[in-house]
Amino acid sequence: MSDILKQLDAILESRKNQSPDSSYVASLYHKGLEKILKKVGEEAVETIMAAKDLEHNGDTDHLVYEVADLWFHTLVLLAHQNLSSDDVTRELQRRFGLSGLDEKASRSVAK
Repeated sequence: MSDILKQLDAILESRKNQSPDSSYVASLYHKGLEKILKKVGEEAVETIMAAKDLEHNGDTDHLVYEVADLWFHTLVLLAHQNLSSDDVTRELQRRFGLSGLDEKASRSVAK
């Protein structure tokens, strides 16, 4: 899985210097952070709706499709902010084996 994320990271990075007319991602970068955030929000809502629909129609493919869109647009956001999937996977590795309750408690103390 990390191979596809690394490939996406590289493609997303390369789109930063391209004309907004050349690709969807380049057009998002050109439109700026607010447009990217709006897309992430839209995809999050569509993911929630697909999850709710799954309860009624059993369509797992639709949920997977929407999660892929959400992940993709989140990767665009990370790249726009000069971050990558590696930053997220490192954070997930840091949390691995740590109780979710302990991790959440440590965040409230740190603030």
